[in-house]
Amino acid sequence: MGKAQIPAIPSSEITPEHVYVNRRQFMRGVGLATGALALSACGAAIAPPPPTATPAVAAESAADATAADPNAPAPSVPASLLPAATSEPRASRDTDELGDALTAHEAVTTYNNFYEFGLDKGDPAFLGAYLKPAPWTVEVGGLVNRPGTYGIEDLLRKFPPEERIYRLRCVEAWSMVIPWLGFPLRKLLEAAEPQGSAKYVRFETLLDPLQFPLQRSEWFEWPYVEGLRLDEAMNDLTLMSVGLYGKQLLPQNGAPLRLVVPWKYGFKSIKSIVKIDLVDYEPASFWMIAASDEYGFYANVNPEVNHPRWSQATERRIGETGRRPTLMFNGYAEQVADLYAGMDLRKHF
Repeated sequence: MGKAQIPAIPSSEITPEHVYVNRRQFMRGVGLATGALALSACGAAIAPPPPTATPAVAAESAADATAADPNAPAPSVPASLLPAATSEPRASRDTDELGDALTAHEAVTTYNNFYEFGLDKGDPAFLGAYLKPAPWTVEVGGLVNRPGTYGIEDLLRKFPPEERIYRLRCVEAWSMVIPWLGFPLRKLLEAAEPQGSAKYVRFETLLDPLQFPLQRSEWFEWPYVEGLRLDEAMNDLTLMSVGLYGKQLLPQNGAPLRLVVPWKYGFKSIKSIVKIDLVDYEPASFWMIAASDEYGFYANVNPEVNHPRWSQATERRIGETGRRPTLMFNGYAEQVADLYAGMDLRKHF
C-alpha cells in the first residue's frame, strides 16, 4: 500500500467560526507557544515529547516505555486479548464490503481530530503522548438494573473483540476506511439491563487537563459528551473499539476505548470514554453546545443536507485524489434507515 497523500484541510471547516477567527488568542489562552506547553494552573511547565521523535513514535511511546521502564504504565489492552496480535499493523483484508481500499495506517494515526490535544490534524499524534491509557475504567450506570465499573481487560474478556471494517465520514467532508477492533455496544448495554424508562445513552470523555492540554481552554464546555438514541446504540453496527489495524488504539485515535458509529459523522464517535449512562432525556452533546446551528444531535451522514458553510454532497477520501459522491447514511442505509422512518432528516439533522 503506497504512502497516503494527506491533503491540508483548514481547521475552520470544523471549528465554530468565532473560535477559528480568534485562533491565536485560543492558543495563547491554553498556553501553547513555540512547541512548549505551560500548565500555569499547576505551577509547572511540561515540555512536549522530544522534537526528534516523529508524531507516530511519540504517540506510541507510552506503550513502548513499559519494556524499558518497569514503573511505566502497562499497555491499555493486553496483546493476548486482541485477535491474532502481530508486531506490525495489519487487517484481515484490504477493502471494505464496497471494495474500497483501506486507508493507510500512517494516515489513520497521524491525521486526526481530537480537540483535547489540539486544533490541527497533527496535534493529537504529538501531544497524545501525555495520555496514560492504563489503568483505565469505564463506569456504566444511569437507568440500568446492573450498573458496574469495568477495566478494559474485563470488557474484552467478557466481550472478545472482532474486526469491523467501516467507512469513517468526517463532517469536514473527508473520509477514511478503517479496520477497527471492538465489540458491539449492544452487548455491554444488554449486560447492564436497561430499564424501561431509558431512551438515550450518554457518553463522556475523560476530564483531565494534565493529559488533555486543551481542556484548559474556555472556548468549549468540557468534558466532551455525546449521545445516541437507545435504538441507535443497540444497532449491531454500533461498535465499542479498542484497536485498529490489529493493534490497540493509540491516544490520537481515542485510546483505550472509543465509540464508532459508521453511519454518522465522525464527531459522534466519542473517544477515550470513561462514563456511559442510560438516561430518559436527549443529551446535549459537545458540538451541539458549541455550535447548535451547525451540529445537530443525530448527525447522520446525508449528502442532501449541507453544513451551513460547505456542501456534504461529495467527500475527499484520504489517500486518493479528486472527490467522490457521499452515500446516504455513509453507505449503511440498508442497516439503519428504518431507525428514522417517518422523520424529517432536514429538521432532525
